[in-house]
Amino acid sequence: MSTPYPTFLAETPSGLLYGIVAVLGACIGSFLNVVISRMPENRSIVRPGSHCACGVPIPWYLNIPVISWLALRGKARCCGRVIGWRYPAVEVLTAVVFILCWRRFAFDPLSAVCGWVFLSGLIAAAFIDYQHMIIPEPFTLGLGVVGVVLSIVHPSLHGQFETPFFFASVKSAGKALVGLGAGSGLLLWIACLATSALKKESMGMGDVVFVGAIGAFCDWRGAIFAIFGGAVVGSLAIPMVLWRSKGKTLEARLPFGPMLAIAAAAYFLGAYVWVDAWFARSASLF
Repeated sequence: MSTPYPTFLAETPSGLLYGIVAVLGACIGSFLNVVISRMPENRSIVRPGSHCACGVPIPWYLNIPVISWLALRGKARCCGRVIGWRYPAVEVLTAVVFILCWRRFAFDPLSAVCGWVFLSGLIAAAFIDYQHMIIPEPFTLGLGVVGVVLSIVHPSLHGQFETPFFFASVKSAGKALVGLGAGSGLLLWIACLATSALKKESMGMGDVVFVGAIGAFCDWRGAIFAIFGGAVVGSLAIPMVLWRSKGKTLEARLPFGPMLAIAAAAYFLGAYVWVDAWFARSASLF
């Protein structure tokens, strides 16, 4: 059986629920902007509070997700500095994926919360990797550990509803661990083969562990889809490579993390229906 749907949620109009989820997502997106800005520089994400690049603290009424950016027309009130597009983009993106995650797990709010944790990690990792060519450990090792722990304490995240709870928890943990190992293992082999063929490092270990974290939430099928789906997304991003090279050289590196994150989010939010069915059909042939 699935997790009982709370009575107060069942009695709340769906439109209101989606509105609350959207606001929550935008607020989490605002926090993710802080993480994206500070974590690569090893600065605290807690202190000091939100402040402009010029050092002036930002009052709460000028720090409302999306609305403040629009009201200020993308410029800081204190000094007139341009506020980059990334800030409202992350807030809107987080709100959208939170809504989609809630829609998928409406019958199971706790699974939706687990999904929000996963998707928030994907967003932060993707933007940090795009800007700095690194994926910090909290979004690789940390996210992988969180995925395994959540799979144990809430096994319905992996579709396990058996009773007693212990058996469901063991099965869910097994799926998370297999996904973690299969994802990282496969990508490590691909990275080693590519490095051998190209005679230079072709992929960072952060990407390898990041796929393991994806597998902890999406099992081995989601991890494999993230690898090959990410490669497809990457092949469509050649114009971005040319843009990053500024016309000087084609040696500009394209971060793989955002591509993995896009494919993983697509699988988690709905593509799993077709991907899992394809794997099932393929297995029946043998």
